[in-house]
Amino acid sequence: MEPRVTVVVPNWNGEAWLPGCLEGLRAQELRSFEVVVVDNGSADGSVAFAQAFDPGIRVIRFSENRGFAVAVNAGIASARGEYVALLNTDTVPRPSWLGALVRALDASPPDVAGLASRMLDLADPGRIDDAGDFLTWAGMAVKRGHGEPASSFPLPDEVFSPCAGAALYRRGVLEELGGFDERFFAYLEDVDLGLRARLRGYRWLYVPEAEVLHRGQGSGLPRSRYVRLVTRNRLLLLTKSLPLSLLLRHAPGLVYGQLYFLAAYRRPFDSIAGYLGYLRLVPHVLRARAVARRTRRITVAQLEGRIGGAAREPPLARLVARRLRRGDR
Repeated sequence: MEPRVTVVVPNWNGEAWLPGCLEGLRAQELRSFEVVVVDNGSADGSVAFAQAFDPGIRVIRFSENRGFAVAVNAGIASARGEYVALLNTDTVPRPSWLGALVRALDASPPDVAGLASRMLDLADPGRIDDAGDFLTWAGMAVKRGHGEPASSFPLPDEVFSPCAGAALYRRGVLEELGGFDERFFAYLEDVDLGLRARLRGYRWLYVPEAEVLHRGQGSGLPRSRYVRLVTRNRLLLLTKSLPLSLLLRHAPGLVYGQLYFLAAYRRPFDSIAGYLGYLRLVPHVLRARAVARRTRRITVAQLEGRIGGAAREPPLARLVARRLRRGDR
């Protein structure tokens, strides 16, 4: 009998986190699922641990770190389940997590492409880490409810996109979209997928009963590479799918976002490297824009209404003033 769900766990040197993640999966009340661990060239003992933990876990191995998007796409391509769940190694799912997501997606209309979990801070489970993401016109992908009490956002709701660290997707929608954009390597590829699905008329919902503890950046990249990738990927996300009319209308906000993060990261050479990396992807951006135009099923006004919201970051002027007072140390 085929499993209802394929749980894909991308892994890169996650030996310290895998025990909690896999124990959490073993304790799931829903039993009809398979687990696929996709290893990105780990140098630790995480692959051996996963294989010893449960011989039923399928392991896909790469010889090098090919990025989050490549890893999850490999897991999706091998999936046997009707639904695909993505789960980061630095998570511990509550026993009811997967069952709550499956029941909610079963009850949702076909235009619901997938679901976001209530992600709680692993170090402080009384606080929300993420209750679905939203996108601002400054290019900020914001964790909804981050740092708020765990009791916040108690009702199901529509979100811009789910965090791929703990989400459930219809496999057919993932295949229709061509999976995650592998040029992102890591960071913001889940928001990009959420945006591309929205352009085709799909929606994303938040399921508060589906709780997962999440460390956040537990298996992240070094800071300098993070800045380069996020700088590049933010531009990639905004320009490969958004209609030109919206890019022009919200150009001041988009420029503000670039200046803001240039100041916030305080790594100008890494930021510049990110901009140069984006320029190398312009041919891909142009091809993606042609696909987005051809397959768009919603109006520009409908899309514009789903983007926006207030981020918690201080205004740029205040950020710069703070840096000057500290001597930019």
